[in-house]
Amino acid sequence: MSRIRGTNTKPEVLVRSALHRAGFRFRLYTRALPGRPDIVLPKHGVVIFVHGCFWHRHGCSLSSEPATRRRFWQAKFDANVARDRRNARALRALGWRVLTVWECALRTNAGRERAIAALVRRIGR
Repeated sequence: MSRIRGTNTKPEVLVRSALHRAGFRFRLYTRALPGRPDIVLPKHGVVIFVHGCFWHRHGCSLSSEPATRRRFWQAKFDANVARDRRNARALRALGWRVLTVWECALRTNAGRERAIAALVRRIGR
């Protein structure tokens, strides 16, 4: 568990790199905002969370259930999902648009291109 990274994960770096190439400038992990979003685009009023499917329970094939200590893991996953919803609500109440990119969308080159194109469209210019 200690080797699981919370920041600068591969999916986050892929999204940041693509956004930078598209001309967007952003801040990382702004502590002043609820949930400490992965990417903050203040000029556009957008925060982006890059979620891992396993930890944030996306429901795809990457969000498998551990075979042991099921009650422990279910409680942990439920708390993660509840915290994500609470943080998104708080950010929206502060006037931010909240976008989420899922790890599974970035797995293949084609998926990555689609996800980034959709993200750029949603951010707007």
